[in-house]
Formats: sequence, C-alpha cells, structure tokens
Amino acid sequence: MTALPSPAEHAALRAGLPGAAPNDQADAQFAFGRSDFERVRRLIREHAGISLNEGKQAMVYSRLSRRLRDTGHGSFTAYLDALEQAGPGPEWQEFVNCLTTNLTAFFREEHHFHDLARELEGRRGGPIRIWCNAASTGEEPYSIAMTVTEALGNAGAAKIVASDIDTKVLATAAAGVYGADARGLTPERLRRHFLRGTGANSGRIRVKPELARAIDFRVHNLMAPRWSFEEGFDIVFCRNVMIYFDAPTQRQVLERIHAAMKPRSVLYVGHSENFTDSKDLFRLRGKTVYERV
Repeated sequence: MTALPSPAEHAALRAGLPGAAPNDQADAQFAFGRSDFERVRRLIREHAGISLNEGKQAMVYSRLSRRLRDTGHGSFTAYLDALEQAGPGPEWQEFVNCLTTNLTAFFREEHHFHDLARELEGRRGGPIRIWCNAASTGEEPYSIAMTVTEALGNAGAAKIVASDIDTKVLATAAAGVYGADARGLTPERLRRHFLRGTGANSGRIRVKPELARAIDFRVHNLMAPRWSFEEGFDIVFCRNVMIYFDAPTQRQVLERIHAAMKPRSVLYVGHSENFTDSKDLFRLRGKTVYERV
C-alpha cells in the first residue's frame, strides 16, 4: 500500500533530501536534518506504532512542513519541542493525520467479499459483530455493509464498527459522499446502494441512509492502552495495516485483536501480510483469511 509521491514530495526530494539528484537542488523552506527525521520516526512509532523506513524522509518533510507553516513554527525542532511539551491533544492528532497513508477502493481484494458473503450465510440468525479497522475514507466498511445487505437482506443484520486513527479520513467516511466514477462499484450496486447527486452535486454519489446507519464510525489507535469495544467480534477486517509495524509491534497488536474476537471468528488481512508464525493465535483458512484459535 504505497502511495506515489505528491508534487510537494518531489519538491522535497529536489530540496536535497535523501534521493535527490546532486545537481537538482532547490531551497527548502525549513532545515530538516537527520536528527529531525529520527525524532519524527521515534514519535510516530511511540504514538501510533508506525515504523517509518529510511526512504520516507522526503515524504515526512513534505507533509509535516505544512504543519510548521500552519502553526507558525520556524523549525522542525521548535515544532517537535512544542508537540512533546503540549502532551496529548489536537496537534498530536494532526501529526498522526499527516503521516498516515490512505489508499483504498470499494471491494478491494474482491475475493474477501465473496468469502465474507459465505461467512455471513453461515452465521445467519444470530447477532453478528464486524470490525473494520483502518477504515480510511469509508470504501471498505461500506463494501462490508453492501455485502451484508446482499447476503442477509439488510445492512442492519450485522453490527459494523469502522475505525481509523486518522480523524480527517474518518470524517470523509462518515459523510459517505464519493465521485460517481468511484472504482469498484458495479452499475447494479450504484443503483441499489447509492443516491446520485443533482445540480451542484452532479457527478457525486452518497450512500443510502440504511447503509450509513449500519456503521458506527470511531477514532481508534491500535496502540492505545485500553480498547473500548464492549463485546467480541465475529469478523475483523485489518488489511494492509501490519505492514507499517515492526515484528514486535505486529505481535502485540495481533494478541490484542485476538482478545477482541470471539472463538472461531474470522480475520481478513492484506495480500502481502502473513501471520503463519502466530499459529497460537490464528490458523490460515484461505487466501489471506485466518480463523481465531
């Protein structure tokens, strides 16, 4: 799940950060040395568990320099000093929002939704709780809700919790408004599950109210000391999340996800994630589909 560099990130590369061509220099607004980068890496790992690799220095400069401008700090040292001195609060959330990567689409890794439909059919008649972690801008939890509707007759047949650490993408998800050309939606699903905008909203679509009501959107940090889930989950989507954690953090998070799931519940993970070394927690059941032990 790697995003292409933005124009601003290309500019950061040209400013002399690692990877820049030696003869393609431009003036950067803020000095950003190795110690600044290492400090950012430490803080985002401590706060969100994210392990930034060596090649992310230009990305970090590009994204965090906006916060320096918005907050009026003249250097990365001053900004990071203020961040640590302030303690938990809104700026920590902005810091995390800047450094998270969000790449998603409706019915991405479609085989998971075929498997989900079969899983739902097998659990018909009982309460079903689903957690979609790293919900991003909402395409994934709405794909889950559409699958619930198609398999069981209505989206309310399952209780869906959708969470993300990034408050900005979560606000987009809760609004449920997308471009009419959104990837992954068939014409039939567009007709059944969305309202088309008119006038000033032409070219946009909104999820129907019954679909939106099925999802409880929450801000959630996987590194938080306590999780606020009231009951265990039958089904968990945690796709392309663990790739941002180092091995010890992966294990820690997997143990906590395991504890939040019911016996014989199901975990869907990303195509590049493999947890066969955690057989005491999960057994592989299919292509990137695990069952809780």
